[in-house]
Amino acid sequence: MTTSSLLELRKFVAPEFVFGAGAAQLAGRYAGNLGARRVLLVTDSGLLEAGWAREVQGAIADAGVGVVLFSAVSPNPRDHEVMAGAEVFAREQCDGIVAVGGGSPMDCAKAIGAVYANERHVLEFEGVDRVAQPGPPLICIPTTAGSSADVSQFAIVTDTKRKVKIAIVSKTMVPDAALIDPVLTTTMDRELTADTGLDALTHAVEAYVSNANGPVTDLFAREAVRHVAASLVGAMERPGDLEARSGMMLGSMYAGLAFSNAILGAVHAMAHSLGGLLDLPHGLCNAILLDHVIDYNFEAEPARYGELALALDPTLTPGDAPEAKRDAALRAVRGLKRAVGVTATLGELGVTEADLDGLARNALNDPCMTTNPRAPSLEDVKAIYAKAL
Repeated sequence: MTTSSLLELRKFVAPEFVFGAGAAQLAGRYAGNLGARRVLLVTDSGLLEAGWAREVQGAIADAGVGVVLFSAVSPNPRDHEVMAGAEVFAREQCDGIVAVGGGSPMDCAKAIGAVYANERHVLEFEGVDRVAQPGPPLICIPTTAGSSADVSQFAIVTDTKRKVKIAIVSKTMVPDAALIDPVLTTTMDRELTADTGLDALTHAVEAYVSNANGPVTDLFAREAVRHVAASLVGAMERPGDLEARSGMMLGSMYAGLAFSNAILGAVHAMAHSLGGLLDLPHGLCNAILLDHVIDYNFEAEPARYGELALALDPTLTPGDAPEAKRDAALRAVRGLKRAVGVTATLGELGVTEADLDGLARNALNDPCMTTNPRAPSLEDVKAIYAKAL
């Protein structure tokens, strides 16, 4: 890190958070501390079935705070679901929001608050710093180790008419509190554990090579990579292993603090485009694209990608030559993908060559592309997609 880069002005935003077993049980206390008397509990049907949403609902009620349940949230939350949630919030006279779930319920909850506070349609917030008024008090309780929506200034919502995911990026999207409880991740199956874990890895990698990186985000990004490398396989093989689950949750949190402030890059821009068109799992899209984007971006940040390769696998000896570092970085990422069973291609998920032009155009318009270390052309993005088919 040079002296000049250390002198550059940097802004860092983060919520108050509580990390550890039992954190979710503090939901009622935090809701009360934030002045809420009646909260909208945003979750999904899977979390109701798993029991975690009901546990949080009970903890809130035990604190004397009213609870209104809203669970009409799909994977990759839709614009109309956000608007429906905001209507319920207003009709039920709620004054706070608690989100329980992975990225989908948390993103939906953030967007509900923005719609209610600003009295605008959710799609009007697309882009950076377009949410004028902060929403009502928001508490996020993550149940996956990957999305990091609980600590970030991002909310991702599907525009159902255009069939594209939009990114809402604003410090008003940062929750007031995050209650990060690794116990809630023990009911994730192997596939979800792998996809969300590789999502966390992608967050860290993209933040580290982002053209908006800084000394604070670098610290969190490197640690995130180390935690994911050390814990992901164990969390998959031993779902009830709280040490492995905690390592993944910590890695996810670190990655979120990194990317929320350094932003992301081409992997996420391209994954948002894919997810909007074909309603694919976000973490899986990231996982499939990650190594292909690294291969494309490498010439822009060879030293940083080499450092990340060593964080993933300390036994690697990337050497001094750029090609050796590139090979080491790709070998490390592809090795972890194989270890967790992510071997699908985009073609196997239903993407065709006819889709590539539209996918690439949407990806280039995504705000995440702005901080990619290399500025791709339309043909570059199409070529990356083609390699992942």
